[in-house]
Amino acid sequence: VQLQASGGGLVQPGGSLRLSCKASGFALSYYVIAWFRQAPGKEREMVSCISPRDESTSYADSVKGRFAFSRDYAENTMYLRMDRLKPEDTAVYYCTTRGVEALYCSGSWRDYDYWGQGTQVTVSS
Repeated sequence: VQLQASGGGLVQPGGSLRLSCKASGFALSYYVIAWFRQAPGKEREMVSCISPRDESTSYADSVKGRFAFSRDYAENTMYLRMDRLKPEDTAVYYCTTRGVEALYCSGSWRDYDYWGQGTQVTVSS
């Protein structure tokens, strides 16, 4: 089981980035999948999550209307499109999944079992 994240970088405020997370060793379509982020000195927080039960997508209030979580099950890859980026979006972003028995999203990083290595997003002028 492996998650490989990519796509982070340095971007100016108001800019855009797209993060990717390729899964190997298991099929994403059966799992709760999510993006979390962690800024220096802060707890890891959920950015967005998709439940396999009904394909519903949830977002943190701070990113609603700016971020979009998508997935391509044929490619076994999830994406996070981030628009109108703000300096407060600066963090390490992680892709993650819960165990196969979980059907619903959780806002706690402790409930997730598999993690990508993280990719740094820096929003600065």
